[in-house]
Amino acid sequence: MEQGYSDKAYRWNRENYSSKRRFVDIWSFVLTLMFKIWRYNKSWSYPGGVTEAKQTARRKAQAIWIRNTLLDLGPTFIKVGQLFSTRADIFPGEYVEELAKLQDKVPAFSYEQVETIIEQELGKKIPELFQNFEPIPLAAASLGQVHKAVLHTGEAVVAKVQRPGLKKLFEIDLQILKGIARYFQNHPKWGRGRDWIGIYEECCRILWEEIDYLNEGRNADTFRRNFRGYDWVKVPRVYWRYTSPRVLTLEYLPGIKISQYEALEAAGIDRKVIARQGAQAYLMQLLNNGFFHADPHPGNIAVNPDGALIFYDFGMMGRIKSNIREGLMETLFGIAQKDGDRVVQSLIDLGAIAPVSDMGPVRRSVQYMLDNFMDKPFENQSVATISDDLYEIAYNQPFRFPATFTFVMRAFSTLEGVGKGLDPEFNFMEVAQPYAMQLMTNMNGSDSNSFLNELSRQAVQVSTTAFGLPRRLEDTLEKLERGDMRVRVRSIETERLLRRQSNIQLGMSYAVIISGFTLSATLLLVNHYVWLALLASLIAAVVSAILIRLLLRLDRYDRMY
Repeated sequence: MEQGYSDKAYRWNRENYSSKRRFVDIWSFVLTLMFKIWRYNKSWSYPGGVTEAKQTARRKAQAIWIRNTLLDLGPTFIKVGQLFSTRADIFPGEYVEELAKLQDKVPAFSYEQVETIIEQELGKKIPELFQNFEPIPLAAASLGQVHKAVLHTGEAVVAKVQRPGLKKLFEIDLQILKGIARYFQNHPKWGRGRDWIGIYEECCRILWEEIDYLNEGRNADTFRRNFRGYDWVKVPRVYWRYTSPRVLTLEYLPGIKISQYEALEAAGIDRKVIARQGAQAYLMQLLNNGFFHADPHPGNIAVNPDGALIFYDFGMMGRIKSNIREGLMETLFGIAQKDGDRVVQSLIDLGAIAPVSDMGPVRRSVQYMLDNFMDKPFENQSVATISDDLYEIAYNQPFRFPATFTFVMRAFSTLEGVGKGLDPEFNFMEVAQPYAMQLMTNMNGSDSNSFLNELSRQAVQVSTTAFGLPRRLEDTLEKLERGDMRVRVRSIETERLLRRQSNIQLGMSYAVIISGFTLSATLLLVNHYVWLALLASLIAAVVSAILIRLLLRLDRYDRMY
């Protein structure tokens, strides 16, 4: 980190907050960011002239400033920044890269506050609930901190205690963020093609779910049940008697972080096996269970002495629709045939692309990817490269990827990075290949059966389309009659002529203004009103410059067309 936590950053670690102060702090950040973005495109703001290297350096500096400011603003903005680090389809790459570095390790709150919260939530004092409770936390994060403890029954546990006043802070911050989202939604430039209100609501849902420890406990139980038949995956057990919305008590399962490669080797654990098991565990979550860990960074995965994976932190989870198998098979068939329309429709059905009124740019982008990036064998592809290419195409396009899709892509990229750290020869796509082949053969049948199923599916689709066509035509005609549908016809040549005529009329107005002020300046000078004559001359000169610029623009348009 370029800076530590200042006294200003520590202001939010309290139970009572000033909504006015938060309003000033948050809007100051937003307005400063808007000014920096506006200045970025101004060539005069670059000493010695604008260059690509200078613009890159400025984007990097802005990204670092954003990350550090979000840390200063506290838990709400740390979490929002972490969520935005998945949205490479909306934000520039430098911003996403820096936001991905956001760590929510912050100063711990006092043991006295821990005692108060546990007594309020569980109705008993710490000595009545625990045989031993360590006052110094194992870790402190933006939403809470974790203490090691021992129950009276002798079981080692960890108690996760939420920060004091966090709910009130969220309510204040999210109300302010709602106003900011509305502002951006109505902005003539930044609101075009972006559903900022939808992104805000998505962030709200995820944040409220993450601070509800009962919800996290249910997620942990579900995740544990899904892997109960696999001894190489361990999930902490929830102690519900000692759990509430702000206190979560879990089984103590210590392990070596999956990113501590030397420690794993020293413990005699095969790093290659761990790399493959990490990828397999995630593919099973997606394809077998439809319930997956949405934040599998190295801090949330560890390895026990027996070489089993341990998963932590179940506040942020994702769910896949029940028809994921059929949808994925449809996508894979479309990719195999390089059929952009089919891929786009299957991604819409899967919820991987949010449909907009004009899907033309989406189809062209997908077809471009199919034609240019899908020539290499499946097992030689890289998740990070595919996602980077996808986000590069998606950035500044009039469509966006929903949270589920971006969480999956970020998780794949993270696991691929960790896997390569564990084993330099690791390839995530190679591990995923058997799952893809299983989907392509539709799980139960042979290749020939899949081919027949595909033919029958296409026959049904054609017949359904044919029978539904009259109804769709009738609906379209009814909408036209009611005025619910408008047809726009655009003539570039007519627009050019109208623009030229408008500019000529504007030029004539400028000429009249120049003539008037020049005549006024002459009369004033003759009558010895020198300063007033100079002022009139200055106005005439400024308007003349504007007129010359307009004439040059007209000349440029004529050469272009």
